[in-house]
Amino acid sequence: MDEILDKFAAECHDILKADSSKAGLQKVSDALEKVLVNQEFVQEHLGPDNDSPRKMLYKDPELGFCIFAHVHKGVTGSSPHDHGASWAIYGQAVGTTTMTDYELVERPNGAAPGKVRAVRSYDLTPGLSKAYDVGEFHSPKREGETRLVRIEGIDLDTITRDKYEAV
Repeated sequence: MDEILDKFAAECHDILKADSSKAGLQKVSDALEKVLVNQEFVQEHLGPDNDSPRKMLYKDPELGFCIFAHVHKGVTGSSPHDHGASWAIYGQAVGTTTMTDYELVERPNGAAPGKVRAVRSYDLTPGLSKAYDVGEFHSPKREGETRLVRIEGIDLDTITRDKYEAV
């Protein structure tokens, strides 16, 4: 692991160990914004030679949070979702991600997905990040190549999440 990532991971650990509330997540998001404008970090983990859609950079052995590098080529996006029992922080390094936030209309029922309603949209541009607490709904849309860092409270590949659709 490189020095910048080591220092950032340690800072995240200290913040989250002291405060894992929405306020603590915002502090991690603020710290991430400083890393996103560090060109040495961006080149190392999100540069043109890195094209993995999802690469784990760090997993905290005590708290379990993970730092991922994401590279999305072309037009991509996802349906409205939350992160189950986890939180997530998205940080844009290259390109633009248009995020839409949603409010819950109806919880999932059996095989039927839950329903959410859009409440606002905004762009994450290089150097910006956004924290989503447990139960907050959003969807990303990308019109071109993007490179970002996502920090997850739990490795989302290891948990089951409900499905939602916009109404």
